[in-house]
Amino acid sequence: MQQSAPSTDTSVLTGIVEAVRDGDDRVLRRLLARLAEQATVADLYALRDALVPDSGTGGSTSVDRPGPPR
Repeated sequence: MQQSAPSTDTSVLTGIVEAVRDGDDRVLRRLLARLAEQATVADLYALRDALVPDSGTGGSTSVDRPGPPR
């Protein structure tokens, strides 16, 4: 049985979100390089959703954004 490629480790995506919030450019560059080596399209959608909080105040919702390709 053939396995699909694993998605990027959640800790990399979490680290990127934290580095953006903290303004830590050095860590952000390092994690983005790791993401570029490992990322799948689904990971990019997860990262976008993590970086764009759903404020519930009339901003973008998941209905407005396309989901990952199937």
